[in-house]
Amino acid sequence: MTDELAAANVNRSYQLAASSIAIFTFLVFFLYPRYASGEVNAYLYQAALIAMGVATFSFAFSSFYYYGASLGGRIDDTERAKYSRRGDRFWLLGCVLLFLTPSLILFTIKLLVVAVAWFALWLVYLGFVMRHFPRVQAARDPGRREAP
Repeated sequence: MTDELAAANVNRSYQLAASSIAIFTFLVFFLYPRYASGEVNAYLYQAALIAMGVATFSFAFSSFYYYGASLGGRIDDTERAKYSRRGDRFWLLGCVLLFLTPSLILFTIKLLVVAVAWFALWLVYLGFVMRHFPRVQAARDPGRREAP
């Protein structure tokens, strides 16, 4: 991974973490009163908050690893590749959970038809990611042998 790409990935991850914090704040500010009064499903509301928390910190961890990959001459190429792969994995976890959260919110406020549609799209996305992510994540160290 080039230094420029790693630096751009740091910025993207920070932006996604900031967006996640904004969504989390929205969930707390607007839905907490409905949660406290029992109008929304308590378990789904808490699941949405947990998903946003994990997504936010996944983006923060991916930023850290992408930053490590951008250090250039300070670390060797094997270590840079390892940092890039870890950053990719944390970024993917954050995105998967970020895209799951709208479904959880919609189920929470009992918009079931829309929630099912969003959840179905999320499942399609999950299948797409499972199929294509191994091809697009950072390359492994060429000298490392894979287990059969």
